[in-house]
Amino acid sequence: MLHPANQVVVSAAIAMNQNSPYIYRCQLRLLEPTFFSTREVSDLYQTEAFVGHLALCYALGLAPSRYFNDGKTLHYGEDFAALNERGVYVTPATLVSDVRFTLGSFNAQPDTYWSAMGNNTLVTAPPGMWAERESQSWYLTDGQAERRKKGAENRPQFGRIRALAIDNRAEFYIISREPQELPRYFRLGKWMSKAHLETCTPVRVVGVQEEGNIPFLLAPADLPPDTELLAFDLLNVAPMPLVRHSRLRGPCYQLEGDRLIPCDMRFNVPVSGKQTKRGR
Repeated sequence: MLHPANQVVVSAAIAMNQNSPYIYRCQLRLLEPTFFSTREVSDLYQTEAFVGHLALCYALGLAPSRYFNDGKTLHYGEDFAALNERGVYVTPATLVSDVRFTLGSFNAQPDTYWSAMGNNTLVTAPPGMWAERESQSWYLTDGQAERRKKGAENRPQFGRIRALAIDNRAEFYIISREPQELPRYFRLGKWMSKAHLETCTPVRVVGVQEEGNIPFLLAPADLPPDTELLAFDLLNVAPMPLVRHSRLRGPCYQLEGDRLIPCDMRFNVPVSGKQTKRGR
């Protein structure tokens, strides 16, 4: 349980009718440099100017963050199917105002007396052993037992990192059948950087519109089948592409301030290499 001082208790939204969901307009602020490896070009690892909606669900506690994972099993399917059953959806967070980045470099080479750069690995020898090179491979040996081949490591050894800088602000929406209790502070990205949920304001639904412009980021795979994207800017990122500045044809909730948000969005993430069934 979170201490009340660290919670944002989301009150009941004013909806158009009993069938309308609760819709909340949320604003977050980054309190530390925040890094997601959303694009990799040569030795430059870049964070794009957004926060993914799947990452937000885990960070806000809407989906379970497991303490241990063997790195082989993905739980996207079960985690987000559970959110669909609960009628909860979160949009990607769109950064607002002037987006600022910070650029740094890293070098993972160990601080040892001797090391060598192998094929996607850094080679070091434990005490009492030494390394021998054959062709493109390295082997560790103590001169007696069978040699052990040094395997490749699936991590960068050196490069540059572009991360989102401190004090960037972003906006996203939470759509839910029930009110939510959300943490006031949470952590994001590979560095587990601190972020602050500054506001989470209920928004009144004033009507339904069949076509319009959506200025903020959307996940097109999560739109209902009867919604058609007419025009958009594509942001091609993993695990699924996003669109912005889109114009679509399909049912949209009309919110106060004349902003639109598509109806009936659901998480549609890969399960064992396949897409979940779309629908309501």
